[in-house]
Amino acid sequence: MKIRVGLGYDVHQLEEGRDFWLGGVKLPAQKGAVGHSDADVLIHAICDALLGAANLRDIGYHYSNKDPRWRGMDSKFFLKDVTRMISERGWRIENVDCTICLEAPKVNPHIDEMKKVMAPLMKISEDDISIKATTTEKLGYVGREEGVNAMAVALIMQS
Repeated sequence: MKIRVGLGYDVHQLEEGRDFWLGGVKLPAQKGAVGHSDADVLIHAICDALLGAANLRDIGYHYSNKDPRWRGMDSKFFLKDVTRMISERGWRIENVDCTICLEAPKVNPHIDEMKKVMAPLMKISEDDISIKATTTEKLGYVGREEGVNAMAVALIMQS
């Protein structure tokens, strides 16, 4: 049995009038994340954690923001495709643990829905996904509500 751990991190600027996607769920918000795809910072961090654990580089390598195919893409596609990539190499996802740093909107009311959306994409149970949210106590770009970031750790296993 072989076990690996990967770490993922992503950050996106926030802007008025944009949709705000987080964990595959559209949240009610005044500001949304700016990005080439739907800018789902949580899914992007999870993808990087999974790719890193499997030694498959990062999300930008596979889905370049210079490639017009990915413009406006739903990040759930990336998560499902990353899961396929690691599965083809004999890996299975054991669990992911994530932290989102954001001042507004409040994330906790949406965590169960995010887990419901992402679990089948990763072929794991909702209990295998941990999502936590915090603020930065009004400090830095997160505190000024200029951006959002997310970190994720993934454990994968190969028999």
